[in-house]
Amino acid sequence: MLTLLGCGDDKDAAVADTGPCAEAPVLTWDNFGAGFITQECQSCHGSGVVNRQGAPEDVHFDSKEEVWARVDRVLERAGGDEPTMPPFGGVVEDDRERLTLWLTCAEPGT
Repeated sequence: MLTLLGCGDDKDAAVADTGPCAEAPVLTWDNFGAGFITQECQSCHGSGVVNRQGAPEDVHFDSKEEVWARVDRVLERAGGDEPTMPPFGGVVEDDRERLTLWLTCAEPGT
């Protein structure tokens, strides 16, 4: 798993320029996030889902705004070295890394 120190952090721009964000692909909602969230999250976190498998009723990921509003929690639960989401697994490591890069390195809200 990647260590993303300084990425997306203005006060640490020198670190971001030489860290993983400098080499990261440009990832956005349009070219990565929407597909990932639809495939891996919306079966429990879609607003129209009846059987949410225990997902909180007020946590929806139907739009990029909803994902970015909970970015810290998404990174904590679906990224990192010991992800707990989705609870049934199945996400390939490359996609987890892309998720982390998108939400850490991209301009917030993109």
